[in-house]
Amino acid sequence: MLLDAVRPELGAATILVGEGEYQEVVNVTRKGALTLLGQLPLSSLNSINKPFADPSRTPFNQNLVKIWNNQFVHTGMDDATSSVLVVAPSFNASLIGAGPTGAPLQPLFGNVDFKAYNIDFENRAANFSISQALVTDISYANASFYGCSFASFQDTWYTGRNGSTYVVDSIIYGQTDYVFGFGTAWFQNIILANRACGGGLVAWKGTNLTDAPGNRYGAYISDSTITRSPDANSTTVTADECFLGRPWNDLATTVYLNTFMDDSIRPEGWTPFDSARPVIMNTTFYAEFNSTGPGGNTSARIPLEHLLTPQQAENFTIDKVFLERPKWIDFTYLF
Repeated sequence: MLLDAVRPELGAATILVGEGEYQEVVNVTRKGALTLLGQLPLSSLNSINKPFADPSRTPFNQNLVKIWNNQFVHTGMDDATSSVLVVAPSFNASLIGAGPTGAPLQPLFGNVDFKAYNIDFENRAANFSISQALVTDISYANASFYGCSFASFQDTWYTGRNGSTYVVDSIIYGQTDYVFGFGTAWFQNIILANRACGGGLVAWKGTNLTDAPGNRYGAYISDSTITRSPDANSTTVTADECFLGRPWNDLATTVYLNTFMDDSIRPEGWTPFDSARPVIMNTTFYAEFNSTGPGGNTSARIPLEHLLTPQQAENFTIDKVFLERPKWIDFTYLF
């Protein structure tokens, strides 16, 4: 097990993960800072200005280190039980629950600074949306990821209650609600790779009972790309088929900034959650700024969406979303 080398609660620790495939669940409960460094090819030694990054890596190249499992949610199971990577202080804190409010709040906080570099995390439960099959569950913790990938079909990425996450220079693959959560998630220079279209790319929720202290809960996608996954084809991802998001509850927040969108994105952009909640309420905040590409044409977006001006877009930066310059983010990583 990858974490066997680390004692639970002692100070900061770093693990260099050697090339290979690891079938396991990585469960991080310790509070002390933890960094996982995936092994890089020798060509990375030529990189001086981009520490811990592989300069030869093209967008869909794979890392040398892969961590995976093949769990999916059966009837009566909590979504969290399918995760490949869990960063949460306890099992109860990792639980997601059901409905607009989810699992009960927990009076605790876990890892203050989890980082992973150059690792591919994958849920291999099926090659279609068999059920919820999570890759990450980051709850009551701070976590950041650099040059990684996260692959599943349904519910790939989850930032949970009182969770704060930052993802840069990475790829998220999925089909249905494959970026979802309660917490605060910033995605910088990532690829959202559509394997098929179902639900929305993003499904978020929040209430005043789940808002992370000092944060604006929501999903923020900046300087990124939405495109077909290499394993998709013209029948699984057709033009005007994928929604940017849908509200998991009526206080969802999702913002796209300077993002290229291919022709798979539907002109209206957003959709209600389901037939039981057929209307997107005005308490939901959906916004875009400077979207480009065939799917970035905002002329037919739903009236409720906020099309931000340059001045309004200045309110959505990493520092303003987290209400400070987060010390748990590695800003020396260049992309």
